[in-house]
Amino acid sequence: MAAAGLRLLGAVWLLVALLLRLGATAAAEAGQATVAAVDGRRAIAATGEDFVCATLDWWPPDKCDYGTCAWGRAGLLNLDLSNKVLLNAVRAFSPLKLRLGGSLQDKVLYGTADLRRPCMPFVKNESEMFGFTHGCLPLRRWDELNAFFQKSGAKIVFGLNAMNGRVPLPDGSMGGPWDYTNAASLIQYTAYKGYHIHGWELGNELSGTGVGTRIGAGQYAADVITLKTIGDDIYQSNPSKPLVLAPGGFFDPSWFKELIVKTKPNLLNVITHHIYNLGPGRDTNLIEKILNPSVLDGMISTFSNLQGILKSTGTSTVAWVGEAGGAYNSGRHLVTDAFVFSFWFLDQLGMSAKYDTKSYCRQSLIGGNYGLLNTTTFQPNPDYYSALLWHRLMGTKVLATTFNGTNKIRAYAHCARDSPGITLLLINLSGNTKTEVSVTAQAAPAAGAHKHGARTGYTTAQVSVTNQAAAAAAAGEHKHGGRRHGRKFGHAHAPAPGFAAAADGATRDEYHLTPKGGDLRSQVMLLNGRALATGADGSIPRLEAVKVDAAQPIAVAPHSIVFARISHFHAPACS
Repeated sequence: MAAAGLRLLGAVWLLVALLLRLGATAAAEAGQATVAAVDGRRAIAATGEDFVCATLDWWPPDKCDYGTCAWGRAGLLNLDLSNKVLLNAVRAFSPLKLRLGGSLQDKVLYGTADLRRPCMPFVKNESEMFGFTHGCLPLRRWDELNAFFQKSGAKIVFGLNAMNGRVPLPDGSMGGPWDYTNAASLIQYTAYKGYHIHGWELGNELSGTGVGTRIGAGQYAADVITLKTIGDDIYQSNPSKPLVLAPGGFFDPSWFKELIVKTKPNLLNVITHHIYNLGPGRDTNLIEKILNPSVLDGMISTFSNLQGILKSTGTSTVAWVGEAGGAYNSGRHLVTDAFVFSFWFLDQLGMSAKYDTKSYCRQSLIGGNYGLLNTTTFQPNPDYYSALLWHRLMGTKVLATTFNGTNKIRAYAHCARDSPGITLLLINLSGNTKTEVSVTAQAAPAAGAHKHGARTGYTTAQVSVTNQAAAAAAAGEHKHGGRRHGRKFGHAHAPAPGFAAAADGATRDEYHLTPKGGDLRSQVMLLNGRALATGADGSIPRLEAVKVDAAQPIAVAPHSIVFARISHFHAPACS
């Protein structure tokens, strides 16, 4: 009898568990209703026109990490510049900013007349810093690279060797003034040939505690001023003088502040920092980190602190992310070159933009396990399409966006690029919850809001941008003699920014990104359910939106990314 009772109890518990699971599944499928509020009244920050940037590195084919040699012939001295996909991939951005540099940058010599030694390639030598001897850039290769840059329309930032002339100091750092002779010769040759360079960057990862070695901020500031003087002398009659950038290293608050203070107000155009916040590529927990909102939020302090230093020092210097691969030592195959990495990458673009970052350079365009293009086939990896969609849809003005639901949704809004209205980026880190997002606006301040102690000085009015709301508002205004009833609307006579004045049948453009087969490690990205791949002629595929009824919420599937371009969202900041 007792046994029968236990069996019955067990069956009941099994039924309860099954019902709970079915309920959770049904809830996930039904979708979690949430609100994204966008303040279209004023921009909170602005990026540069060509915010998305990518890097090209110096690594030779025998650069290996954890037993894997992931660079192939993607280094600057070996890259096949005749590849059609490579040309089309760069051209598609019109223009794409390219930063040439990396770890071996401070071991590169230039084959100009002053070199007075054979111009030899890098040779593997484990006893040397970074495992290679010095290498040399022959002028004929520099000519070939510039021909490609001109043909593809790329904007070039070139990282100069900042280690020439240094001597070891007792504290383990390197000191003494920069020997600029060889660098100045390359700059002179480049100007003479008429090659357009967007900027010259001094050094790679020598700031703070450094990687490999380090240089003090005071000496670095003096060397930046030297570079500025060289540029002024060589480009004196040129209206488009290249920018001066430094230090291309990891953010160290006191070091960066000293460099900024000693080069203000205008001797350093751009301060560049690098990001590898996920740790080494060999880490088997990378995917868990990428999907963890707390890990992603860990970069906020860096962006915020650097923005604060720039604002408080009275400088015209602006911030760029000069190199960001997420996971160092060449990344990890089927993670940093797969769909899942777009969660990290697009979140980084959105977050950095909020803190006035003017450009964000992804490591790498090609090479390693984090390339936007496959190292051997040149086929675009998922992050290439994520970068291209950002470039085409997100304008320079950043709008404050608040999200009232789960922390698994990341939401960023900008004025739309080359289009009225806004573009909203939604990233769903959850693998089991579909989220339905209604987009609303922050209303204009209600009369007396400030006077009566409103915390922000304005009310948050959920003015839906849907056509339904517009119709309801219009009907209410007519019926009640011009007054709108209900809390959903702000002041009676002035529509809040975001009010949808669109006619019946208004639509918005949506771009839904998912991995092939639902596999986060897939290297094939689906756009609105269609696999993205280059044409037989090496052409980049068209990135086409799906038109959606503006009255419906944005449906963000589990583990997916959505760009929504809402042209009828009235945002004064964007006009």
